[in-house]
Amino acid sequence: MPDDVRFQTKPEIALQQLRQAVADGVPPGVALMDPAYGNDSKLRAGISELALDYVAGIQPTTMVWRPGEAPLPPAPRSGRGRPAKRLRRDETHRPVSAKTLALQLAADAWQQIKWRDGSNTPLTSRFARWRVRPAHDDAKRTEPAAEEWLLIEWPEGEAEPDHYWFSTLPADISLESLVDQAKLRWRIERDYLELKQEVGLGHYEGRGWRGFHHHATLCIAAYGFLISEKETIPPSGPARARRRSQSALPPGYRPRGFAAAVTTPHAELNRHPAYPPRSHAGAGPATVPLLRPATVTDGQAERVTQ
Repeated sequence: MPDDVRFQTKPEIALQQLRQAVADGVPPGVALMDPAYGNDSKLRAGISELALDYVAGIQPTTMVWRPGEAPLPPAPRSGRGRPAKRLRRDETHRPVSAKTLALQLAADAWQQIKWRDGSNTPLTSRFARWRVRPAHDDAKRTEPAAEEWLLIEWPEGEAEPDHYWFSTLPADISLESLVDQAKLRWRIERDYLELKQEVGLGHYEGRGWRGFHHHATLCIAAYGFLISEKETIPPSGPARARRRSQSALPPGYRPRGFAAAVTTPHAELNRHPAYPPRSHAGAGPATVPLLRPATVTDGQAERVTQ
């Protein structure tokens, strides 16, 4: 593994990958993070600097300012030294944890939201959201942090909320759309599980960085192909989805490892061949050619085979 990667934390590596993706012109999307990444304020700030939105899982102990509140402005100048520029808080004006804020809400602040259909029943839960300011590193700021969404899930019958998110999605987004974005992380977990178990990402037994990088690249490419194929098949795709036009192989194409001396052209590949219609079940077998009868030449029997 290169030294510049070995000593970086996972959030730092993730931010570096996002920067590279933006530089390469990858179409922008919403960054989805679990609390292991979302609780890193530097990662969230770096994503915002890239002009990307995020939905980041956070811990219930994450400190926030109540809706409509912000840290106190810098202290007034006392007449000596330079004027203060840093924000501040005092004993009576302090942020609270996300869990504390959630437990203080009225019962009518929670809404039942369905985000997708499960294998047996629709997946629903109770959610509430507010526009708040994260309170991390207030003492180092000269301006309050921008407002963003604080989304909290509290399932019916549970003693307390179990999921918390920060999100920089637009202020006018609906609660249903916000919940839908937050719950899209299950697809990431599903992709990772299938990559390891179905495609073979977890089967690598080597020790070198180059070998693992090659193995992971091939697995991800194979999985991307399978997903692109799955998108065209209902119910994943539209009910009237048509198969994509088959791209022809380039002229002079030669499979990897094929002998250079062999110049016989191969047949065009088609992964969706159109087989001729089958005959009905009662049809008999095709006629089998028989041996011709023996002929006699100069008194000897000559057997002709076919």
